Amino acid sequence: MPNINIDQIDWEKGGGIVPAVIQDVHNGHVLMLGYMNQAALSLTINSGKVTFFSRSKNRLWTKGETSGNWIDYVRGEIDCDADTILIQARPHGPVCHTGSISCFNDIPPDTTQFLSQLGLLIADRHAAMPAGSYTTSLFAGGKARIAQKVGEEGVELALARMTDDQTEIANETADLLFHMMVLLQDAGLTLGDVIKILEERHR
Repeated sequence: MPNINIDQIDWEKGGGIVPAVIQDVHNGHVLMLGYMNQAALSLTINSGKVTFFSRSKNRLWTKGETSGNWIDYVRGEIDCDADTILIQARPHGPVCHTGSISCFNDIPPDTTQFLSQLGLLIADRHAAMPAGSYTTSLFAGGKARIAQKVGEEGVELALARMTDDQTEIANETADLLFHMMVLLQDAGLTLGDVIKILEERHR
C-alpha cells in the first residue's frame, strides 16, 4: 500500500507547510482539511495520531487532544505536484468541532466502500495463509468447502427472510457476502469483476 516519503514533499513551495486532506479509510468520506509541516507529519506517522500545524497558534496540535475524538493514521499519499498530502485514517467520533462527522457536510458516508478494504484483507489472507484465521481455514478446505459454505449461507438468508427477522436477515446477508468474496478470491476474481458485469447490464 502507498505511504508517504517525507523527503519527497515540496516543503518550500508552501513556506514549510502543506495542506493535508483527511479521508476515512473505510468509506472514502473526506473528513477535514488541515495543514502539516515536517514535524507534524513525522509525529503523525510515528505516533499513529493525526497531528497538524496550527497556523493561528503557531504550534503542533493533535486532533482530539481536547475533545478525545482522535484520528488514527493508517497511511498517506502525496499528490502529483508533491505539495498536498492525502491521509487515510480511522476517526474516533465526530471530526468537526460542530459535532458533525465531517467538516464539509454531515451526509452519511457510503459504507459500501468498506468492501474494497475487506477484499484486500481476504486477498492478504489467501496469500499469507496465517494460522488461526477462519479465512485461512476456508482456503485450506478448497473450493468444495468454500462452495458448501456459500450454499449454506444462502439457505440461511432465505430462511431468515421467511421469518421476517430483520436482524437475522442483515447478519445472514453479511455471512453470505463474506463467503461469496472468499469464493471469488479462490477463483481468481474480485467483487469488482462482478460489479463491472452489473454496470454493463445496467447500461
